[in-house]
Amino acid sequence: MRAGVAPLAAAAGIGLDEVDVDRDPALEARWGESVPVLLAGERELCRYRLDRAAVAAYLAGTAR
Repeated sequence: MRAGVAPLAAAAGIGLDEVDVDRDPALEARWGESVPVLLAGERELCRYRLDRAAVAAYLAGTAR
């Protein structure tokens, strides 16, 4: 997912923060086997696979 979303985020001028869910017990409890997951704040954009349409819709809504 990282490889697919990185160019989209870069084109939109948005940075990415990658978090290892397995290193944080609270995140592990919340997301478990649902990784990878792509969040925008608390909003889940997609999990398991990159949903380009969902990411594009989010990015379109954040464009200035």
